[in-house]
Order: sequence, then C-alpha cells, then structure tokens
Amino acid sequence: MMVSLLPGISGCVLENRTVSTVLDTLGVGGAYPLPESAGKELNRFDAVYARYASHRDDEQLRHFSDTFRRVRVNYVEPLEDAALIDAAITGVESLEGELASFEPRDVVEAGLDGMMASLDPHSSYMNPREFQESQVSTRGQFGGLGIEITQENDIIKVVSPIEDTPAFEVGIQAGDLITHVNGEDIRGKGISYAVNLLRGAPGTAVVVTIERAAVDAFDVSIVRAIIKVRSVKWRVEGDIGYIRVNRFTERVEPGIVDAMNDIRAQLGMNLSGIVLDLRNNPGGLLDQSLILSDAFLEDGKIVSIRGRDEDGSERSHSASPGDMAPGLPIVVLINGGSASASEIVAGALQDHGRATILGERSFGKGSVQTITPLPVEGALRLTTARYYAPSGRVIQARGIMPDIVLLHDEEEGEFTREVDLPHALDSAGEELSRDVPTIAASSCDGDAENEDPDLVCALMFLHTESSAEFLSSVGVSPES
Repeated sequence: MMVSLLPGISGCVLENRTVSTVLDTLGVGGAYPLPESAGKELNRFDAVYARYASHRDDEQLRHFSDTFRRVRVNYVEPLEDAALIDAAITGVESLEGELASFEPRDVVEAGLDGMMASLDPHSSYMNPREFQESQVSTRGQFGGLGIEITQENDIIKVVSPIEDTPAFEVGIQAGDLITHVNGEDIRGKGISYAVNLLRGAPGTAVVVTIERAAVDAFDVSIVRAIIKVRSVKWRVEGDIGYIRVNRFTERVEPGIVDAMNDIRAQLGMNLSGIVLDLRNNPGGLLDQSLILSDAFLEDGKIVSIRGRDEDGSERSHSASPGDMAPGLPIVVLINGGSASASEIVAGALQDHGRATILGERSFGKGSVQTITPLPVEGALRLTTARYYAPSGRVIQARGIMPDIVLLHDEEEGEFTREVDLPHALDSAGEELSRDVPTIAASSCDGDAENEDPDLVCALMFLHTESSAEFLSSVGVSPES
C-alpha cells in the first residue's frame, strides 16, 4: 500500500478492467466460480458476520465473497480455503465491542484485513481511502511525513525516509522504531492504526517517539506537508554523471531523460562514466523499472515473471535498441534498502555485464503485486508472481549480490530484509552461491570531505581500467 506512510515495500502493476468484466465476478457463475467445499467455507464466514454485524448487508457479503474468490485463484501459490476463512474470522473476532453492534462494512473490512495478513507481507486489502491514496503516491505527489514504514514484531519500523521531505529533514533514519504517536503507545495496534495517527492535514505537526540503536528513546516533532517526490536527481562529479533514483514513480521515465540530457550538456565528450544510485530505493512501479533498465541496454531480457500456472509459463520483458550511455562504464550502488524494482534494474544490468554492482546485498523482494479495483469498493493488492533476473536466478528472499561488497561500520546496524519479514515467500529455486571480493568502504581513497564512502568507491572504480586494478588499489587481491 503506497500512501503518505508506506506500510511495506512495493513493486506493483495496476490492473485495468472494464466495469462489465469486474461485475462478472459477482455470483457463483462469474469469472471465479467456487467448488462446493469453498462455498461451505464461505458459509462459515457468513455465520460469524451475522453475529458481529448490526444488520445484514448483502452487498458487503458479496464484496467479501468476490475478494475471497480472487485471492484463492490468483495468488502466487495455491492456498487452502479453510485457512483463508480461518484468518478472516480471526480478523473479525479481533473487533472490540458488543456483538451485533458493528457496521457491515467494518466487519467485512476486518475479515479481509485478517485474510490478507495471513499471506505474504506485500498483499493487502485497501479500503476506498487507502486505494485512492495509493494511486496518488505512485504519481509522485502525496500528503504526509515522507517515511516508509513496515511492521516488525508488532512495532512500526521505518524502512527509509524519502529525501527532501519533513521526516528526512528532521533526521528520521532507516531502522528507526516508532513506539508512540502524540504520546499514545502504538505497539501492537497494527500498521493501519499507526498510519491513521500519523496522517493529517499539511501544516499540522505530529510528535513521534523514536527508538534507535545505541541511543535513548527520544521525541521528534514533524510538520506534515504535501510530499512531492522528485524521483530522479542528478549532478556532475568531475567527469562522471551521478544519477540517483529515489523510487519508481511515474516520473522516472522523464527524469532519466532529463538527467542524461543535462549531464551530456555539462560534460559533452568529457563524460567518462555513470553512477546509478539505487540505495534505499524501495521500488514502485514495475513498468518504470523496465524503462530504466532499457535506458542502458541495447537488447536482451530484462526480467521474467512466473505465476503459479502449472504449465510453467512465464512472461518476459526485453530491452529495445538504444543505449543512452553507449560505450560508457556504469556503476550501480545498492544496499539492503534497495528493493523490488531496484533489484530488477540491478539484476538486469549485472547479468548483461552492462554495469558493475557495488554495495551491499539488496533487500530480496522478488515478487510482483497486482492492484485490482474491486467491484463494490476498494482494491486488492495481491502477490501474483515472482520475478527473475535475465539469467534465471531467483531474487525473492535472496536479493542481488554485488560484484564488489562494500563493508560499513558495525554501528550503522543491519538492514531488515525480505527474508526477515513475517510470512515472507520463500525463494522457490535453487541458490547459486558465488564468492565476491569484499572491501571496507572507508578504504577507498577519495575526497576527504565527501561523506559518502560508497560514492567515493564508485568514482574511484570508474577511474580505473578494471575491477582487478580497482581492488589492487585498495589493497585487495582480486582472487581473495
């Protein structure tokens, strides 16, 4: 779900369907008919619904039934009907209050939330408000604090702050834990509850309590604002073009064109290489990752996508002719916060030998979420496939391993990765391990005033003739 505060990391495809096609899913004879056994499971939910709802609303019951049908047919892995309904019932039973006192919409939403929470960390039900906000955020402009959050062990955790936003400006960091909002303890209350408290009108302030490794808990006041995410930033570093992609919104395509045009206008024939910085980029729109990959490839497969079809069929996306930096070496920077769409780009450029990957192993989110508007209200964000790098290697739960690993100080802490999240999908493939050289990021000899050692390493690498020469220059044998 991509809103002003992001409870998860995304890599989504929005499914556009006509109203007539969507409405066809209503009723037993629609596009998702149920076997008798599944119908009996739905009857179990109906019985619980009848105990909690203040009155019967057939439209809301059809809403639940339609969503259940879609999940059981389209999820990336086969599911047990009974387990789905058990999770939905648990969601309803978590409602606090008198029986037969809840609005039907609230009962159904609790059921859908419970059902989706039993799947992987990236599948969810979006009510109408959440769906509307998700559409706004993928366009690169939305209201809020400018942080992306997830839930870990009942505690809200910051995945990353978005650059040039209120949260970023006050010093919120990846890995921070949010325990209180305006003095209220939010531990164990769920991510939706936290999001509702953190949201608010632009110009208003919210006080969050932060727990951070090696320091005492502290409060910080953040003034909400309209978040305008500049997806692509760039500058010139000597004779190198530096391009940072913060997230994959609809603005990536024009952004990369503007970046390359401006860098070439500044450097002309003196341009000797490109640094593509994808660190802490949590992903976003799948099509934008294909566009960015294609920008630096002449041909070849970018990514393949495989669902749960028994015939093993897959969809693949390939590059079209035209490299925006022909003949120029490229370094891609990644870390544990580089996820989903970022991993597609890094994997494609690495497998085709088009770029050298420097940094840390990436997050490991190798799944695709399809966002489907539902016929009654809201939308379903469902994991429908895994994606694979051009070589066929698995990204899910493993991530992209750099060609050269950059080590950092221990006090910086470890990233939480996909494999650490509750209910994370497994890799569904054989792991191919390989030894890669490892260096301390601080060992790169560059501008002493540059506080970004990874970038210093990337620039240094581009000014050498080969990986072997670079490793030798930092005192590491290429064979080690």
